[in-house]
Formats: sequence, structure tokens, C-alpha cells
Amino acid sequence: MCIVDDDESIRRSLSRLFRSARIAAETFASGKALLERTAHDGPSCLVLDLRMPGLDGLELQQALAEREAQIVFLSGRADVSTCAEAMKAGAVDFLTKPVDDEELLAAVGRALARSVEARKTAAERAAARARLDTLTPREFEVMQRVIAGLLNKQIADELGAAEKTIKIHRGRVMEKMSVTSVAELVRVAQAAGVAPVAAAT
Repeated sequence: MCIVDDDESIRRSLSRLFRSARIAAETFASGKALLERTAHDGPSCLVLDLRMPGLDGLELQQALAEREAQIVFLSGRADVSTCAEAMKAGAVDFLTKPVDDEELLAAVGRALARSVEARKTAAERAAARARLDTLTPREFEVMQRVIAGLLNKQIADELGAAEKTIKIHRGRVMEKMSVTSVAELVRVAQAAGVAPVAAAT
């Protein structure tokens, strides 16, 4: 995990706290210093000071959006609107200084758990999209209708193809997507962000 605060004494204090809880932590004096570091390949949490020279905490949160960073904010003087903005942008918690050790450790625990879940979801999405890329355009059209619950005959009518041809396409979709049931196909399609296409009315 990473601690970003322009106050050296706070960085040292938080480092000691996390060491005592057996949580490895790196410290940074500014948002710029953090951004220059290669993104951590594993579950991670950032404890960010809200008010810092240069990039403040909210600006750093925006800059880290693509990394799906799990953030716990610390602030000595936060207002309700700032807190709301941070939480709306995905912050795990927003705590005021001086922070209670147990409260902070609990927030960091939630952030790390959320990071594990986010990484799992991202990996599933990437794997599903990789399978999706192996489908032909026609197989993709068939898949969208299969996950909508349409029968082969309905799909054939919809796409202007023979039912036998749709059956072949359907079999190839199931094989390429590495699934054995429509329920599994629906789950993989959802992970890949594919929406079903129902029969035209």
C-alpha cells in the first residue's frame, strides 16, 4: 500500500502503524512522486492526504482513475461537499485527522479487500473479452440472441438463416467461449460487457 502526505511526521507515524499491523507500505511526499512510480501489480490501497501542494488528493484520485485505485482519504479540515465528491468518485473512506488507528486499519482492510475483488473482476473481464475476440461477426450475433433466451428457430428467423446453420454457429460459440450451458454463456457475456439482443417485435 502507499501513503501520500506532504507532512513527513505523518508519513513516519502511519508507516509505523502499518508495520505494526504487518502491512507493507511505501511513502510519498507528493502525488507527482506517486505517479512516477510504476503501478503496483497486486492488491493495493492508497492513504491520501486531501490538502497537498501541487496535486491535491482529489486531483490525484482523478489521475489514478484508470488504475482502479482503492483510496482512503485523510484530512484535517474536510467539508461535506469535498467528502461527498471523493466518495462519489469511488473512495473507500474519508477520515479526519487526527485519525483513530483502529478506524484507519479497518478502512485499509476494506480497501485491500475491495482491491482483490476489483482485480478478480478485471481478470475475468479480460479473459471473457479475449474469448469474445475469437468469434466471427455472425457467431457474435448468434451469441447475443442465445443469451437473450431465443431458440435456434427464432434466431434463424431473425437473422434470415437456416436453423441448421444457426445450430452450427451456436455450437461454435459454446466451444469458443469455453462454456457448456446457456447459463455459463450468460455469465461470461456479462463479464465481457455484452448485452443480449431479443427478438424483433
